[in-house]
Amino acid sequence: MSTVGVVGTWHGDEGWGVIDSPATPGGCWTHFSAVLGEGYRTLSPGQRVTFEFETADQDGYRYRTVEAWPSDEPKPAVVEVSGPAAAYASTLTLTFDQPGPSDHR
Repeated sequence: MSTVGVVGTWHGDEGWGVIDSPATPGGCWTHFSAVLGEGYRTLSPGQRVTFEFETADQDGYRYRTVEAWPSDEPKPAVVEVSGPAAAYASTLTLTFDQPGPSDHR
C-alpha cells in the first residue's frame, strides 16, 4: 500500500526511524535501505514522505516501510545492479611452510 506521512523520529546514527500516518496507526518502522535515492539516504523529523508499507512485526511496530521518498519529488526510479561492485575488491593468499623433520609428531 502507498500513502503519505510525516517522519516522526529519525535516528541517523542507527539508520532507522518512524513515519506517522493515519494508514499506519502507531507508526511505521523505516530502515534507511527503504529510502529511495542515491548517495547517503536519510529522512528528517517533520519531513513529508510518500511511502509504501507492509504489515509486519518489526521492533514493536505493526508496519514496516518497503519504499519511501520525499512527497514533493516524483518516485525515483529503482536501478537494479547485478554482479560484483567495482567499489570494493579483496584478495587473500595463504602460503604454508613445508614441514621439517622435527615437525612430525
